[in-house]
Amino acid sequence: MGLFERWLSLWVGLAISAGISLGYVAPSLFGFIAGLEIASVNLVVAVLIWAMIYPMMVAVDFSSLKDIGSKPKGLIITLVVNWLIKPFTMAALAVLFFDYIYSGMIPGEDAQQYIAGLILLGAAPCTAMVFIWSQMTKGDAAYTLVQVSVNDLIMIVAFGPIVALLLGVTDIVIPWETLLLSVGLYVVIPLAAGAVTRRNLISMHDGDVEAVDRFTASLKPLSIIGLLATVILLFAFQAKTILSQPLLILLISVPIIIQSYGIFGLSYAAAWAWKLPHNIAAPCAMIGTSNFFELAVAVAIGLFGLSSGAALATVVGVLVEVPVMLSLVAIANRTKGHFANELRFN
Repeated sequence: MGLFERWLSLWVGLAISAGISLGYVAPSLFGFIAGLEIASVNLVVAVLIWAMIYPMMVAVDFSSLKDIGSKPKGLIITLVVNWLIKPFTMAALAVLFFDYIYSGMIPGEDAQQYIAGLILLGAAPCTAMVFIWSQMTKGDAAYTLVQVSVNDLIMIVAFGPIVALLLGVTDIVIPWETLLLSVGLYVVIPLAAGAVTRRNLISMHDGDVEAVDRFTASLKPLSIIGLLATVILLFAFQAKTILSQPLLILLISVPIIIQSYGIFGLSYAAAWAWKLPHNIAAPCAMIGTSNFFELAVAVAIGLFGLSSGAALATVVGVLVEVPVMLSLVAIANRTKGHFANELRFN
């Protein structure tokens, strides 16, 4: 795990502080940036999100899908948790906290925005970061790659309908055109671009797959800049709200943390009950727990705007992600002896 990933919460925290400070002292600058929109897509944010997402998509190897039938148990758990359980439990927790537990503490209209942001987080399962968690638990890298590849393909067709369903259930109006545009812009196109780039890189280097790793490593600084700049922008737009409600970040983080530990416990227990080896069980639980926060942030901005509570809630997910996931890595490593012997995917 590199320096940036290990201290991601610190960097995000510093970016949050910078964003709040800049938003307070230069609100007109960020008002100008907010106006740079075409079809509900902020051009500055779109560029930054692409800088984050594109290198991840290059790393996805769809050729690994040919082996998915050989050991399906871990994949089944991942897909059931990601698409049939996780989005709905996150929505339920969001409604429970913001409509009931926090009732009277947060205005109703703001509460609906935070619910929307948490729904977007819950419906966006992890992609790139799961490779880091898998490596830290000595997971089977090939099997993790299969899980991510299948997950991304399902995301193309399932993310939009699930988000629309859950937002509709919570009485939040959502324009289908904007949602479909966001999925196309931040999932379909980056996946296609990543696949084409990967194929060309391997072809240009006579089948050397390591050329992909070198290419994505060279783009890593761009991804880091994109993430931190996006966080600065989001919190700059939220500066007045946050300064007037300093406990807001903590309130938003509570249901996210509960969801993370609950989903991990469910996935990990299912893997143990199904007698999966630890090197498959641990990544299986990690991918269901972690979030594709880049996608959630981008869609929240597209649907509700840069200064919305929904966008703020998705960024809180970034802040919570690393410390929670590191604690789960520690739990997985300490409980390794309770699982079957290791089994390699290929």
